[in-house]
Amino acid sequence: MLRVGAALVGVALLAALVGPVVTPWDPASQELALRLAAPSLAHPFGLDELGRDILARVLAGARISFLVGLTVVTVSATVGTMLGAIAGYAGGRVDDVISRVIDILLAFPGLLLAIALVAVLGPSLVNVLFALTIIGWVGYARLVRGQVLRAREFEYVQAARALGASMTRILLKHIIPTAIPAVIVQGTLGMAGAIIGEASLSFLGLGVQPPTPSWGTMLNGGRAHILDAPHLTIFPGLAIALLVLGLNFLGDGLRDRIDPRSESGR
Repeated sequence: MLRVGAALVGVALLAALVGPVVTPWDPASQELALRLAAPSLAHPFGLDELGRDILARVLAGARISFLVGLTVVTVSATVGTMLGAIAGYAGGRVDDVISRVIDILLAFPGLLLAIALVAVLGPSLVNVLFALTIIGWVGYARLVRGQVLRAREFEYVQAARALGASMTRILLKHIIPTAIPAVIVQGTLGMAGAIIGEASLSFLGLGVQPPTPSWGTMLNGGRAHILDAPHLTIFPGLAIALLVLGLNFLGDGLRDRIDPRSESGR
């Protein structure tokens, strides 16, 4: 599972980095005379309703998906790890405040909250990143808080505290490193969620705005031609499915590799 996931993600990443450079088609150029043309040797994925090459747009849209996934996961994991570590180690009122914020955000469906935020702020890629980060950090905070509550009772942590080490040093040197493997697994799975979130918002017209290629906007544009030109939705839909499947396989494989007990317990 780990190898299959890594292969799918690696191929998608290579296509995102190299594909738009080596393809002979411009994702924005139009051939109106050939609009809705079916897949052919000249255009393997066919053309969309404006005569744009779908393969070129899928490859360009992969860059948007990876940009959103990596940015959301990096910011969310950093913020969530620090807040979760502080809540778990400090305890008391600090833990209560952070935990109540986490509970409030978890009380709302994540995608619904993201839709509300983007609807208020306005549709754009920056606002999509902000909305997905707002709903994304809570998972990391809750995960790290649980790890810290367990790790702060370790003997070497208590010894460091007895020697007068500061909370910052104890967290950065002794406690947070024990939670990093779990955060990496959570980040892999969270990236899949961020990609689906961006595609959903773009599908609803709240994310990346045309003419910038996005898998979600491509699915939205192909809805009107689902019967006469199904390739408009098949190829971006397959791209989303394969990348998300690869990330889920990669996350499950990493979890089994990091914690063999999770595999034996199935």
